[in-house]
Formats: sequence, structure tokens, C-alpha cells
Amino acid sequence: MTRFKLNGRSVTIDADPDTPLLWVLRDELGLTGTKYGCGIAACGACTVHVEGKPVRSCSLPQSAAEGKSVVTIEGLSKDRSHPLQRAWIDEQVPQCGYCQSGMLMAAAALLEVKPHPSDQDIDAAITNICRCGTYVRIRRAIHRAAGSSK
Repeated sequence: MTRFKLNGRSVTIDADPDTPLLWVLRDELGLTGTKYGCGIAACGACTVHVEGKPVRSCSLPQSAAEGKSVVTIEGLSKDRSHPLQRAWIDEQVPQCGYCQSGMLMAAAALLEVKPHPSDQDIDAAITNICRCGTYVRIRRAIHRAAGSSK
């Protein structure tokens, strides 16, 4: 049994401790906003926050969440009111949208440590892959959410 806080509520999971957190979130808990992209922690589609830090949930065993706080895209806000979500919509960031929940979670973690990031800060922190290539719009949305338009 693994116990942790998920989006502010306590959960208990009875699954193999080595099961990736991604599959526990999606298959056991029904939170499908976190996406499977590569399975090797390279693309970032599965990014969630564990104790406020962005992690790739496809390669993190669910047992590593024991006693910790986990936030998924569903926990960022209930109604798309988070400044990043609003900025993503205003800047029309997504094309296919598949990577966007991971991008948003990576961006949220960045803004927690750097409330007004530079372009270089964004490039260094957002290592997620967007196959549609919306990086310019992603950067604009992060600046918009930070209150600094570039």
C-alpha cells in the first residue's frame, strides 16, 4: 500500500510498488490528463509535481510518492483559472495538445522558483518536447502568466 496526497486529497494505492506513477494516476485513479509519451522520461508529456518539483511520472515508481504531495494537471485548477492555463488559451499555444499538460506542469514549476523568468530560464527549464513546435507560443504564454509580455 502506498499513501500520498493527490491534488490535495489523501489516496491509498494497492499496486505493485514498481508500477510507474503515470499508470497509477491514469489506470487506478482515472486522472487521464497526464499523458504517456515515450516511457523513458525524455519527452515530458507525463510531467507532474511531486513535493512541488516537476518529475516525469512514466519513470517514477509509485512507491516513491509514499507520504508525499503529488499534483497533476487536474490539480492545477478545477476550472482553467490558473494564470498559465489562461495564458495558454490566450496565446493559442496548443496545436495537437498532447504534450500540453506536461508543458503546463513544467511551466508552473518554473514560475514557482522564478516568477519572472527570462527566455534563457524558460529554455533551460522547459525540456519537454512538443512535436508541433509551439515553443515560441509556449514562451509567450509563460511570460504572459508571469505578468511580463515579451
